[in-house]
Amino acid sequence: MRRWHPDALVVLTSGSSIVHLRQIVDLANKNKLPTIYGAAPLAARAGALLAYSPDFLDQTRHAALFVDSILKGAKPADLPVRQPTKFRLAINLSTAKALGLTFPQSIVIRADDILE
Repeated sequence: MRRWHPDALVVLTSGSSIVHLRQIVDLANKNKLPTIYGAAPLAARAGALLAYSPDFLDQTRHAALFVDSILKGAKPADLPVRQPTKFRLAINLSTAKALGLTFPQSIVIRADDILE
């Protein structure tokens, strides 16, 4: 990445990106690279500039409803496909300050989690 001089790093959610979250965020911050992660608020707590993702707790609730339906005799093939409808935005203002960045107030007021 040093060779390409990117302006920011976008990390998509995967098992690997979660397992290595702290290492990725620490390396990005060390190199003054703003990082946007797909695992909110976990990534923002680890020091990522911001994170935006489906609300995992809401996703878990929906999964439990599917399990309940199946245990009551529903056929999995008959269950509807659901897309996430709730999302979370987490902003780390300490990281923003360390990177010399500021967020517009219009973004800050929309955040679900603000870390200072």
